[in-house]
Amino acid sequence: MDETDRSDDEQRMDGLEVTACERCPELVDSRSQIVNGDGPNDADVLFVGEGPGATEDREGKPFVGRSGSVLDEQLRIVGLDRETVRITNCVRCRPPKNRDPTKTELANCRGYLETEIDRLDPEVIVTLGKVPSEHLLERSVAVTKEAGTVEDVRLGGTPRRVLICLHPAATLYDRSQLETFEATLETAAELAGVDRNGSSGGGQSRLDGF
Repeated sequence: MDETDRSDDEQRMDGLEVTACERCPELVDSRSQIVNGDGPNDADVLFVGEGPGATEDREGKPFVGRSGSVLDEQLRIVGLDRETVRITNCVRCRPPKNRDPTKTELANCRGYLETEIDRLDPEVIVTLGKVPSEHLLERSVAVTKEAGTVEDVRLGGTPRRVLICLHPAATLYDRSQLETFEATLETAAELAGVDRNGSSGGGQSRLDGF
């Protein structure tokens, strides 16, 4: 992404939120609204999902359906809280029939996501599922095998910690995945300096040498 495109993305945003966009015709036709991230603008943990579904499109918030309930419950268990983390998506408009976003749609929304990450400056980014993991790491990811893995990558020129995580829906289809999901969220809490009682140790320093 060149500087002109990045500047255009930033101009379409108010803080961490996209105010208007019509780059993806199918998504514009499918959406009822743009679904921006949810959570404080200084959160240490940023969760990144794939895109809004029907419930999210209707309510205007990410992860508010069954998957959101699983995520909320597990956050509480590991000492995090929905009100203290931020949750966003790779694309901010619902794909028709809840299909996966195309490479073009992901690319069209990439600048918004990178701007949100830059302005939030989280301690750790947690990718919920295959699409966001591969989108941010720019490689093939076997999520079930790699869940809990932390990678150091550059996003928008800045070093970031990316933690690969299962999508919470995976635990609904296979309850044996719940232990892995919880363990990954524990890692996120540790990287953010939060213990199971919800107290913060101030997080970890940025990767200065990366």
